[in-house]
Amino acid sequence: MSDVFEAELLDDSQETSERREYIRLNVALGATIGVVVLFILLASIWGSGALQNADDENYSWWEVPLHDRHKMDLDYTGLRSRLPVNGTYNWTGPTEHYVEVTLPASEQEAGPGPELMHIALWLPDVPEGETVPVIATIHPYYDFGAEGAPGLGSDSNPNTVPDGGVGAWVLDQFVPHGYALAQVSTFGSGKSTHCQDVKGLGEQTGIQAAVHWLGEQEWSNGNVGLMGKSYAGTTNWEAAQNPSEHLKTIVPISGSIGVQQMFYRNGSSEARAVGYDLAYQGATSDPTTDERVCSDDLIGPAMPVTTSLAAEAFGAEWSDYWAERYHLGDVLANYEGSVYIVWGLQDWNVDPYHAYPAYQMLRDAGIHTRAISGQWAHNYVDQPDRHGELGSGYGEEAYPNMTRMDWAIELWNWFEYYLKGLGDEPEAHVQIQTNDGKWHVEETWPPSDLTWDDIGLDQATAEGNSVRANSATTFVIPAYDEEIHISGLPRLHLSVRSSACNGGQIFATMWDETTGLRLGHATMDLRYRDGGYDAKPVLPLQTYTMLMEFNPMDVVVPAGHQISVELTDTGEDYLPSTCAALGLTVFIDESSTLSLPLIERLGDDERWFFAPPWWEDPNNAAGL
Repeated sequence: MSDVFEAELLDDSQETSERREYIRLNVALGATIGVVVLFILLASIWGSGALQNADDENYSWWEVPLHDRHKMDLDYTGLRSRLPVNGTYNWTGPTEHYVEVTLPASEQEAGPGPELMHIALWLPDVPEGETVPVIATIHPYYDFGAEGAPGLGSDSNPNTVPDGGVGAWVLDQFVPHGYALAQVSTFGSGKSTHCQDVKGLGEQTGIQAAVHWLGEQEWSNGNVGLMGKSYAGTTNWEAAQNPSEHLKTIVPISGSIGVQQMFYRNGSSEARAVGYDLAYQGATSDPTTDERVCSDDLIGPAMPVTTSLAAEAFGAEWSDYWAERYHLGDVLANYEGSVYIVWGLQDWNVDPYHAYPAYQMLRDAGIHTRAISGQWAHNYVDQPDRHGELGSGYGEEAYPNMTRMDWAIELWNWFEYYLKGLGDEPEAHVQIQTNDGKWHVEETWPPSDLTWDDIGLDQATAEGNSVRANSATTFVIPAYDEEIHISGLPRLHLSVRSSACNGGQIFATMWDETTGLRLGHATMDLRYRDGGYDAKPVLPLQTYTMLMEFNPMDVVVPAGHQISVELTDTGEDYLPSTCAALGLTVFIDESSTLSLPLIERLGDDERWFFAPPWWEDPNNAAGL
């Protein structure tokens, strides 16, 4: 079916009070009492996910505490986590729907109208009159591919095919339990009309209208949750900027809190920033047939260059392009739902500084927030095949304990409460993993009980004193007598002298000097020496202090091991500085300081919990 609906932002919603009774067992009414008892006993043993140890407290599977889940008899034969009990509902769909969107005047600029958001919908076959909540995923990757652009490959599937990230998993695990699934194409992608406004106001408005429509339908209980990874995680934040009252929870998985934040770290630019907008335009529009090019799509590709050239003259406020695409600020001001942040501490696509300190900022704003962060990369929590591909110093040491096959249970309790009103409200906390694979749970992260160890670099041993294209500096601090646990964002306040160039860049990599294991990194352009996005001119041959902050780290350094920091002009996926040839002079003395956020978690600390090594041998995972 294909229908067009007007998205109306109503002032007063009619939130249904109907709650269906939660069905765990389907017992035939005509059976004898003896048969019923036998059926229940068998059901409690087979496929229940009950605790393996008979001496343990008899929890229902969804009630098993975090610290006891490793005792559960979970099904981990597949490549994703599964709920212990299958749902009872079949489903119908997909049906196709179009939501007509009224855009702000500034966005009514491209192509023939009307502006339509395309939705594919799957519904469980619940009894007539019963309403259900919606789990939706929204992104531009439906029919994404070779739209007139060479080298981009063939198109991906349309949104009427469950996607391999969220859609197929939700359809398999949650729809049979009475949830609807919606897959939505952003403007300018798939069958959605208008122009593709990459993460801009037009895109945000379309997403918000689609969410509102999902909450207003007669089959809906009025509650909508969003989930997705990468761009599909960013759309979660976009929906929450000016949210519909129907948006109850979001589960952003490695979804950027802002476009500028994604490409720039203290003024250091990632290489892909230059071609980001062009790639999306080429993959979603055909210039020979489409009239879907937004004015912002023309501005976007130039922004990495123009930002660098204009920064010191006009600061970060010279253009509203970046401000329009900063999502977190609006979320903090406007959103009243809940957030479950999911991030890999080894994510190089969307760095984990998008999650921390965002987690605490959300908590401080009164938004109920939970987070989970393992040592995986740009992946889901429960992808053992991807987790097993990580290199040493980039998550390998934490595998296989990083793969959380209780993830489906995590989300079950989250969605049951926020979308159905069932059970107790999940705790606001952070589950985080050390680089050697151990898990601990913290009320907040960085932990509130951390202590800072400030190390003057006059205590360090240094090699070199300049950082430029062809030279680097390394310093080593004295070894600790005891094992240390670094948990947070270490700081490097580095004293440097400029050259005759307006800028200069430092890429700092922290190592376990004893083993050669990479621990973390930081990067900064000298123009952004105070952090953030406010550039300041650099005068020649002047001394400045760069207030560098490392990416989030949760690492353990054994007793007696030394820590070293290597200073280079660039590293990993960052562009070299425009001043790389001349570089910077660095002072490894009392004017520079390395500060480590340390916590103490003894072996019997109640905050530790065990996640089983589901696959001791990655070659045997799920029959691979």
